[in-house]
Amino acid sequence: MLRQYRMLAAYNGWANAQVYAAAAELSDAEFRSDRGAFFGSLHRTLNHLLVADRIWMKRFTGTGEAPTTLDAVLYEELDMLAAARKAEDERIIAWTGTLDEATLAASFTYSPLTQSVEITQPLWAALSHLFNHQTHHRGQCHMTLTAIGKPSLQLDLIYFLRSEGREWM
Repeated sequence: MLRQYRMLAAYNGWANAQVYAAAAELSDAEFRSDRGAFFGSLHRTLNHLLVADRIWMKRFTGTGEAPTTLDAVLYEELDMLAAARKAEDERIIAWTGTLDEATLAASFTYSPLTQSVEITQPLWAALSHLFNHQTHHRGQCHMTLTAIGKPSLQLDLIYFLRSEGREWM
């Protein structure tokens, strides 16, 4: 499991870099236009991904800033958002490098922002959600880019493994 999560952390950073590179080619109006994704625009979806990762990483590590709403806009400008995304991806990669099998299997308790209850589950399940959540919303980013008329991005894990992720093969 450790190797799998470390690979997913590396893939996550790579895939985010692809999306941000495509976003950098957009006009401000395109970046902010509502294209029907859950959070509307590419701007708001990318902010949500950073928000969610910060919330989960605060839960996992006990450190860092955690927004109190899932739709918070942390950064208005793409360059600031991109820098924060890169730093968060590096944080996720570094943290997964510290994990061991016992920690992954151990119970983990947190309270969702959307419910005032405590949830206890193995850490591995919550970590799986973090990566799956990223993939889900990056798919919406991809849809947003293609709806604007931009080229389709190759974000599949296998493309990462065949290029910059060869060490995981």
